[in-house]
This record gives sequence, C-alpha cells and structure tokens, in this order.
Amino acid sequence: MLKQMRWRFIGAAMAAFTAVVLTLLCFVNLWNYHSMTDQQDEALSHLLEVEDQRTPFPREKDAPPFDDWAHFSPEVQYSLRFFSVHYDADGTVLRVDQDHVASLSEEDAKAYADAALAHQKAQGYESGYRYLVHTTDQETVVLFLNSERELQRMHSLLWITLVIAGVCLVVVFVLVVLLSRRAILPYLKNMEAQKQFITNASHELKTPLTAIATSADVLAMEHGDDEWVRNIQAQAARLAKLITNLVTLSRLDEENPFPARASFSLSDALWEISEPFVSLSQAKGKTYTQEIADGLTVVGDRTAIQQMVSILLDNALKYSPDGGCIALTARRSGKRTELTVSNTVDTDQPTDTDRLFDRFYRADESHSHAVSGTGIGLSIAKATVEAHGGKIFARQAAHQLVFYVVL
Repeated sequence: MLKQMRWRFIGAAMAAFTAVVLTLLCFVNLWNYHSMTDQQDEALSHLLEVEDQRTPFPREKDAPPFDDWAHFSPEVQYSLRFFSVHYDADGTVLRVDQDHVASLSEEDAKAYADAALAHQKAQGYESGYRYLVHTTDQETVVLFLNSERELQRMHSLLWITLVIAGVCLVVVFVLVVLLSRRAILPYLKNMEAQKQFITNASHELKTPLTAIATSADVLAMEHGDDEWVRNIQAQAARLAKLITNLVTLSRLDEENPFPARASFSLSDALWEISEPFVSLSQAKGKTYTQEIADGLTVVGDRTAIQQMVSILLDNALKYSPDGGCIALTARRSGKRTELTVSNTVDTDQPTDTDRLFDRFYRADESHSHAVSGTGIGLSIAKATVEAHGGKIFARQAAHQLVFYVVL
C-alpha cells in the first residue's frame, strides 16, 4: 500500500507538471505561429495593394515592390520573394507575375495557384509559400509569398521546445522519485503511529474482553439459557472479531505484508475453503454452486487468499435473500486467474459498488443490525488482493451482485 501511495504521489506530481509544461509549450508555439503568420499576411496585403496599382506589366526585375513600408526596414522589401497568378472571371489565366522569384517556371506558378484555389480558402500555406486569394468582379488574384525561412524557424522552435520539455520532464521525474519518500514521510509516520496504536489497543482490549467472555460463559453454565447472557456472549464475540480484523488490516497496510510467498494450488485451496459454505447455504435455504477449473496455481500466501475468498462467500451468504443463489467460479484467463463470487439481491435500488470496500461501510443500513458483521471484511479482501498485485471490483445488474477478483 505504501508503495502504491508513493507512486500515486509521483504520478500526481508528474501529471501536474506535465500539464503545465504542455500548456507553456502549446502557448509558445501557437503564439509564434500566429505572430509569423500575421507578418506574412501583412506583407501579402501590402503586396496586393502594390499589385492593384502596378501598371504597366512587366516592370523591371528585382525592383522593390513598394517604396514605403512603415513596419519594416527598407531592406526587408528586397528580401521578399513572391509571385502572383491572375485569373479572369471564367477561370482562365490572364498573366503570371514572377519577376521576384527565380526558381519557379510559369507552369509551376500556375500549378501552385491551382492547388491554392482547390483549398477554397482565402489564406493558407502551400509548399513553403503563404498565399492570399483576392477576388473582384474582373479577376481573381492568387498572391504567393515565400515563407520557407519562417516555416523553418517555426519548426525549429517546436523541436527545441519539445526537447527542452522532454529534458525537464525527465529531470523533474528523477527529482520527484528521489524526494517522494521525504514528501510522504509525515503520512508514513502517521500511519506507523496509527498501526502502533491499533496493535497496542488490541492487546489492551483482549485481556478485559477475555474476562468478559469467560464470565459470560460461567453465567451461562449457572443460569442456563438467559437472554442477557446470550447477548453479552454475542457482543463479546463481535468485539473480538472486530479487534482481530483491525489488526489484520493494520498488517496489510505494511509495504510487504506477505514476505513468505510460495506457489500453491489455488484450485485445491478454493475447494477446501468453499466446502463449509455448501452446508451453510443448504441450512439457510439458499442455492450454492461453484465452478473451479483444475490446475490453477498462484504465487502468494495461501491462508490470506483463502481468507479473502471466505470473506466474499460469507458476504454473499449474509446479503442474499431467502431462496437466493450464490455462485463461485475460478478460471484461467491468459496469464491471470479470475475469480467471481456472485449472489442475488432482493432490491431494485443500485448499490454503490465503489464504496463497498470502504472500511466500516454497510451497503444496506436498514439491515445493518439484522446482519452480523463489522463492515471491514471487504476492506480486508481488497487489501489482500492488492498486496498480491491483483485487483478487485464489484458490479451490480439484474438483481445480482458480482465480485470480480483478478490475480
């Protein structure tokens, strides 16, 4: 449990840090993308104004596209590489202006323009160029501005931020792993004090409880069948069971509650532990069935696994109605072993199956006094399964409550 808690802390810390890093990474790259795209669109807008005013054609090659551009230095306009394709209203190419590009032929320029028009968007990127589509009553102008350097800078920034984010995540993960034990140390001390208190309290309570139970037995022998004596005996037995369960839970909270694990036959263990429930079910007028596959083996503590199954069967026997059905199945599923314990329920109200494994939780408060129990049996079952590296959960459907165990 402590190991799981430590890794949950590490997971939560890494999830929070990863969310912050990804948010910053997305913000920086989106801001950079929009900033550079806005600059390209602004340049295209100025170039479009010049295209509308430029007559006649062609003009002198490498001449500046416009004489005054307040947002940039005068030298910037000489570094622009752009071209335009003009279409009439019928879609026929009127002319291709490629004075400011040297690597594209007229056919290439037309192919770029056709591809841009196929996107059916006013602005966008096409093979390293930012384009602008401007349509009037007389013609459609597709203006292209070379953006390879800008796109390369955007890609470079993206890769740099990804590498930095990856390095930061690795460094933070190492630091969190190294410091996680110190971070949960106060909780560990609190749990250790709690376990020590439970252990000490159980030992202190056992002596007077034994005296009460012994005195009740003596009274029963002297006074015979007495209602008050029977009540004292029942409550003393219930309290003794509660103390035993609390000590068991405290032991299961340790980091390695089952140090001496061994491979054993789960099939034989299940047959052995389930045998008493056959007669108990018949005595209470209930139907018990089981289907246990042969040759099932697991590695763990045999006694603890049998106690876990006994808790589930006892729970099914207690909370199934008169004439109800109880079933135990065990089978191999891949590399795992699956156990199910099911019982019928006499209510249409759904059970909060997520809380069934909470300590001292009783699913049906109206029957909590009628049905004996301490409310921590399922907590012990869950702790036992998790200590063996498995998982346990419950589902309710169609007047049936099913517990699933995967080992």
